Parts: sequence; C-alpha cells; structure tokens
Amino acid sequence: MFVKLESEESSKARAASPSKDDVQANWQRVVRRRSFLHGVGAAGAMAGAGALSAGKLFADDTKRLSKGDAAILRLAAAIEFIEADLWQQYNELGGAVDHNDQPNPGNPAYIAALSNLDGDMPQYISDNTDDEISHRDFLNAYLKSKGAQPIDFTQFQTLSPTKAAGALGSGRLTNLQSLTVDTSWYFRYRSTQNPDLGASFPQLLNIVQKPAIPLHDNNAQSTIQAIANVAGIHFAYIEQGGSSLYPVLALKASSLEVLRILISIGGVEIDHFSLWHDKMGNAVSQPVAPFFDPVTRLTFPDFNNPANQHNTNLSAIDQAAGSQMFQTNLIQPEPCQFISPDLPACSIIRPTLTQNGGAMATVQSFIADRLFFGQAPAFLEQLKDLASEADAASREGQD
Repeated sequence: MFVKLESEESSKARAASPSKDDVQANWQRVVRRRSFLHGVGAAGAMAGAGALSAGKLFADDTKRLSKGDAAILRLAAAIEFIEADLWQQYNELGGAVDHNDQPNPGNPAYIAALSNLDGDMPQYISDNTDDEISHRDFLNAYLKSKGAQPIDFTQFQTLSPTKAAGALGSGRLTNLQSLTVDTSWYFRYRSTQNPDLGASFPQLLNIVQKPAIPLHDNNAQSTIQAIANVAGIHFAYIEQGGSSLYPVLALKASSLEVLRILISIGGVEIDHFSLWHDKMGNAVSQPVAPFFDPVTRLTFPDFNNPANQHNTNLSAIDQAAGSQMFQTNLIQPEPCQFISPDLPACSIIRPTLTQNGGAMATVQSFIADRLFFGQAPAFLEQLKDLASEADAASREGQD
C-alpha cells in the first residue's frame, strides 16, 4: 500500500502558512464546537464545583502562546523543516512513491542496495518523509493560529541536487552528499552508562565526508551498497536526535496543549528511531557485511563476529560488557543510570538534558554532520538564534 506524499511545491506553500480560507474554516469549526459544548453544559454538565464550563474548556483556543512556548515550537518547526527537506531527498531516490503520489522509479541501483538492508526500506522511507512533512506543516499552522511567526526556510533552499537519476532539479536546504555521521549513539544505547551523568562514547564506524545518496549513476556494486549503508546509519542518527530533543523541549513547556504537541510528535520520532536502529544493524551483519568499498574507502565489519567485538576507546565498564556493545539485533534501549547512579538502572531515552540533547546541541550536531555544508551563513545564524531562544525557555512559575 502506498502512502500519500504531497508535491514539493504544495509542501513549501503549506510550510509557509495556512491559507485565509483554511484559517476561516478552522475558526468556524471552533465556533461550532463551542456552541455544541455550551449546549451540553446547559443540559447538566455542572456535576460539581470542579466541573469545567465550555468556555474554560476552550480557553486555550484563542490564548496566545507565552514567549517561551512560542520559542520552543518555532525551534521544533525549524527542525521539522530541515528533516522534511532531507527526507524528501532520500524519498526521491529511494522511496516507494514519488512527490506526485505515484509509484516511484527513483534510482533503481540505490533502491536495490537499500532493499538489501530490508525489503520494505522504500516504504519506510516514504512513511518517514510523510511524517516529517506533516510535523512541519502542523507546527507552522499551529504557530500562526496563535499569532506567532511560523518558520519558512524556502529562501535557503539553494544547494545543488545530486546528478544521479531520480533526483529532482530543485534546490535543497540540506546536503547529503558529504556527511560526517556520528555513530557513537550505537554504543550509547547499549551501555549501562548515561551521557547525562558524564559518560562518553567512541564512534562505532568512522564515516567522514561520505555520501548518503549516489552522486551519479553507474556505481560499482560495493560503492552503491556502501552509500546505502551510510544512509541507513544516517537515518538512525537523525531520528535518535529527535528522540532526545522532544523530551528536552517538553520539560520547558508552560501550556498543557504545547506539552501535548511535543510529546505526541516526540513519540513518533522515537518510533522512527526504533525502526531505523533495527534496519541499521543489517548494514553491519551478514549477509550484507563484511565488505570493503575501494571508492568510498569504507569498511563495514560483521559486528556479530566475536573477532570484531572490541573497541579500545570504550570505557572499562563497556569493554567488560563484551558482545552486548556490538550486538546488531539489540535495538531496545538497554537499562542505564538515570537521575542518580545510586538508583536502579532504567531503560530510557538518552540524553535528556538541555546541554546534551537540547536545541543548540541538536543544531551543533547537525552542523558537525555537515548537513549544512555549503549553506549560507545567514541560515546558520538564524537557526542558532532559534536554538538559543528555545534553550532559554522555561516553564512559567518554574525556578
């Protein structure tokens, strides 16, 4: 079954702001709901002194966002704008359906290499793309409905697309052609230690300035598989960042409705990470691995082989854990220290402190990923300003 993806042109228009007709239609629905609930209340809703009137129930509908909540949601919309852009590139080349909701010819060699990681990879890519577009458009529409400025990075979509078959000719916000992928999250989610309590982790693989999409056609089989493997690992890297970011932002929200938005979207980001964590493991296990590609100079070991289950940069505790630190089908977060090392280990998302997984940490991680290589300095300044404002936000009344 194919998912529905909107066109690139319509997605950009929706990202900027909802139309006047949409706003009017939404307002009319609010008025109808209020009228209905007012009637319910008149019929006997006041069952006790603590019961909510219809007016109180909808008090948040027209209430403007606090400065902090607006900053939080604007940062979230910015991140979703970025994710929508990168996932649309992955979808053009490797997804199940194209931007016109039709079966996607994409890049056949790339699709075949991705399918070696899992036969459903094209469908998963299209699903993830659709989710990020919906997050971006919802957050922008919600911001505008509350009188806050939505996020529009369209002016920065100037980076050149790849020359490979399947890529559309329009400009890009993000660069997938020369990534330096942080793979330390792989160890972090298998360790009993927590970065929020000072733990650090080495790289599983050294992926430095390598493409995650084909730059041209007619690649050797080992090269296109190496590129697809980088993509599979990058998918998980991107989504584990969202898994940490949304809980961090949620802790700062003042409005319960904003909190509801953050934990609802954040839950989907966690779902994405779990999916890609699983598929990423197939890039470093049989039958795909082991192999070496002479063009990218990348080596993908079989990490289920005991001979490869060592890394001298791991802590003594993690080295003692042995195969657990490398096991490719171990995708659920292992229990780790949480809040205090004196408390029992707990299976959690990590990190969840602002300095490790907050807005600026996320932006800096994307920059280190070379996701914005070649992008205008004005874009990076704007993005960092949004991150600073979101990190500075705090729940009203919180010390």
